[in-house]
Amino acid sequence: CFPLGRGLLGVRGAEAAIFLQGILTNDVGRLVEGEGASPPRALYAHALNAQGRCLYDLVLYRLHESPEEEPHILLECDSGVLEALQKHLKLYKIRRKVNITPCLDLSLWAIVPGEQAGDIAGSLAKSAGQALVLTPDPRTEVMGWRLITKKGANPSEVIPGSQIGNIQDYHQHRYQQGIPEGVKDLPPGVALPLESNLTYMNGISFTKGCYIGQELTARTHHMGVIRKRLLPVRLSAPLPKDSIPEGAEIVTESGKSAGKFRAGGGDLGIALLRLANINEPLYLIIAGEKVKLTAHTPQWWPKAAGK
Repeated sequence: CFPLGRGLLGVRGAEAAIFLQGILTNDVGRLVEGEGASPPRALYAHALNAQGRCLYDLVLYRLHESPEEEPHILLECDSGVLEALQKHLKLYKIRRKVNITPCLDLSLWAIVPGEQAGDIAGSLAKSAGQALVLTPDPRTEVMGWRLITKKGANPSEVIPGSQIGNIQDYHQHRYQQGIPEGVKDLPPGVALPLESNLTYMNGISFTKGCYIGQELTARTHHMGVIRKRLLPVRLSAPLPKDSIPEGAEIVTESGKSAGKFRAGGGDLGIALLRLANINEPLYLIIAGEKVKLTAHTPQWWPKAAGK
């Protein structure tokens, strides 16, 4: 269990889902009305700007349980943008019947099964009563589960046999799988949703209708050509602490630009790369020095992916 330290914002009220529907990339209606008997408990989505670039990467959680209850949706975001996200939502609230408040009394945990996890789903289902939310990570199953508890709760009481992990190990796992999270991996106003693999991570609906930034996203999707994508990378030497400038250049052997490094730790990271170059020797330029780097396509990507 990894303590995430990401921000949680509550959006509550009769019009919570309709309100978020016009702002986010995914179909928020699925979270509230659901499809069939069991609607998902969590959804992944981005809030985009009018130019179709990512502002905030979000995981949405449904807190209310019965149709009689007022919809209560929690938004998980990078803790550094909690206030900015609140302002962004309030800008579009107009007369909608919704309350938007930070949930400072809650804690968020990532649960990543170890090698000998056994039937983790079964044991987690039994302990769900002690958690406010306990759900598979909506992005991909390689990221395990998400758990929300009251602040101060001990996750090992909710999930027997679990251990509190070091958050660096969580980030290493993310980078290994090529999962972006937060403003370093997805720079606001810079990252594009399709290049950031939002489709692969179940974070976008192409059938729900209009939302902010939808036009460019839909057009790119229907043209079907995405030349760059975020990919996990491994470096030949560990990264120096704090000395990598944002968006450091990645080049091919001949010095041609192949992409930009986003973030990382140790010898792992995540980078936006031209798909045409990913099988060539690549180099990250740090302070004038070249560090060799290899990229790979994650196993969890859809089989026809990598186009």
